[in-house]
Amino acid sequence: MNLADTEIVLGILKKQGYDVTDKPEEADVVLLNTCSIRENAEQRIYGRIGNLKTLKANKPELVLGVLGCMAERLRKDLVEDKKAVDLVVGPDEYRRLPEYIDIALNGDKGIGVKLSRTETYDDIEPHREDGLSAWISVMRGCDKFCTFCVVPFTRGRERSRSLHSIITELENLSVRGFKDVTLLGQNVNSYLDEENELSLDFADLLSAAAKVDKNMRIRFSTSHPQDISDKLIYTIAEHPNLCNYIHLPVQSGSNRILELMNRTYTVEHYLNLIEKAKKIIPGVSFSTDIISGFPTETWEDHLATLEILKQVRYDGAYMFKYSPREGTKAFRMEDDVPEVVKSKRLQEIIDIQHQISLEKNQDMIGKDEIILVEGFSKKSNNFIAGRTDTNKTVIVPINDKIKTSDYIRVKINKATSGTLFGDYLSHIQLEKEGIALTA
Repeated sequence: MNLADTEIVLGILKKQGYDVTDKPEEADVVLLNTCSIRENAEQRIYGRIGNLKTLKANKPELVLGVLGCMAERLRKDLVEDKKAVDLVVGPDEYRRLPEYIDIALNGDKGIGVKLSRTETYDDIEPHREDGLSAWISVMRGCDKFCTFCVVPFTRGRERSRSLHSIITELENLSVRGFKDVTLLGQNVNSYLDEENELSLDFADLLSAAAKVDKNMRIRFSTSHPQDISDKLIYTIAEHPNLCNYIHLPVQSGSNRILELMNRTYTVEHYLNLIEKAKKIIPGVSFSTDIISGFPTETWEDHLATLEILKQVRYDGAYMFKYSPREGTKAFRMEDDVPEVVKSKRLQEIIDIQHQISLEKNQDMIGKDEIILVEGFSKKSNNFIAGRTDTNKTVIVPINDKIKTSDYIRVKINKATSGTLFGDYLSHIQLEKEGIALTA
């Protein structure tokens, strides 16, 4: 989401004549785009600002600014107390960023942190470098108010872009050769184009997106279990270029903890969703989010989380210790799980998920997979890397026939918990492959 927002900011600034430099010492403006989801992210931003002090000392007229979710939370500390930055601009005020920069260039502080109930940047063309993968924000904000989450307070309430504007953006990406696009929202399942007389929902958006370019893979993130509909599951199954991959945060395997988190679903409801999706979408894969050590979490609650890992058998998971966030309801709860206990429980979660991921990947040895080639492997230019539609990375020996952006069929011959390895079999066209699979 931060990357997508950065592209919106670049689109706005480039229209005003600004350009990007990869040499900080040449910059007139340095902007740090921020996230407040976890405390560690806030600590890192203070470190980055500290590193930039030398630039500022050598070039006093340099404008140093903080954008995004931290803007409102840290405005007083960064601008008034520490006097560390020249401007702070929240996620709903990017349109006015050139104006705030002008204010800062004239020696005052540029501050814009109001949240909006309507801003979606629907008409802003993000600035993207050419490539294969792109991210499109289809909605902003969140109405769920999970007790651990700052998003409703830092990014505001839910509002959706028009389906027409999203499809237009996808069409432009298709013309430019992008082949893997992720639709973004804090809770994409609650997307609703209310301006359209048909009140089009997220399943309608996915269906329309899939038809733009059948050789373009469409992904989405993030889903909330309460809002996944049967219509959405069947829509994913219907279109071959809608990736068979769902990120579905469970957070905890304990109904008591889920209620304290205000997650608005039960473990039973969640597991029913998983089973339904597995029956309807052949080969579907799941990833999830897990929070360890939420206030009052007992050993029994922790065991329930381990149990849901074993039941669902996720392909991957993002696993964290609970981090109190000021302004949330959970912040007023006693953070009563000792740090050492949080760490121990988190490690147990990581160990079990690591083993499950390894087993699931090893089960794929000997099977054929279709990957989109993304470029050289990170570790060696003798290998290329690509992803399956289930979001697994596959490493293949380099071949004169293979180039970036190709869809190829590979046979998996080796697997670790995080990576698959395979041999090249043939090139394919996703559209033709989809028709064949459907038949």
